[in-house]
Amino acid sequence: MSIDCELLSLLRANPRITVLTGSGVSAESGIPTFRDAQTGLWEKFSPEELATPAAFLANPSLVWRWYAWRREIIAKAQPNPAHFTLARMQARIPGFTLLTQNVDGLHQRAGSVDVVEYHGNIMRSRCSRPGCLPDAPCGEGEPPPCPACQAPLRPAVVWFGESIPAYAHLKATEASEDCDLFIAIGTSAMVYPAAGLAELAKSRGARFLEVNLDKTPLSRLADFRLQGPAARMLPELEQALWPSVETP
Repeated sequence: MSIDCELLSLLRANPRITVLTGSGVSAESGIPTFRDAQTGLWEKFSPEELATPAAFLANPSLVWRWYAWRREIIAKAQPNPAHFTLARMQARIPGFTLLTQNVDGLHQRAGSVDVVEYHGNIMRSRCSRPGCLPDAPCGEGEPPPCPACQAPLRPAVVWFGESIPAYAHLKATEASEDCDLFIAIGTSAMVYPAAGLAELAKSRGARFLEVNLDKTPLSRLADFRLQGPAARMLPELEQALWPSVETP
């Protein structure tokens, strides 16, 4: 693959970089994207029917078991070369901020630090009662009771109809406003407000690199595009930047 020389020059100039990753990155580790067809017991449900506060209120056991099934899939998955490349880039480049729409924690398992989890983390739980425990250990039950107030625990993810956590939204907004290069990787650019972060960065003068298998609604804004799977494109970009780097 031939990498745009202008992109390489920009990356070598020690820019402030903000990266947003989406479900396409996790899909390359074998994790189904959120809207992929369900299997087995869950074939008759759509994700939109289960990932809402109303669904949890109506049938907390059903929603908890669906998330337990998804957690089992994620627990068996491993970070792929895209995850490891981003971790190495973060270690080499000051001013590198990693935002993710993914809830699987694979970036952290690959070595990334200070990851801004825009939609939460499925491997953690929190109390379903507002203002109680924001991070709670899972006990027994479907769902387990909160150890502080006995209300049912719920997955610590953002459901349809819920706001992005204030801290994550603030960090993502600041990083998008204050970067020289915004990189969107494996995101469909269909889910707002995350999809608006690239637009925000562009409005503040940042260049925009899109890494994706297909074109998205954001492709029209891209200054640079790497079309292909992130697990292949990112290591190739890394090798073009730092040829002496040995990748696993």
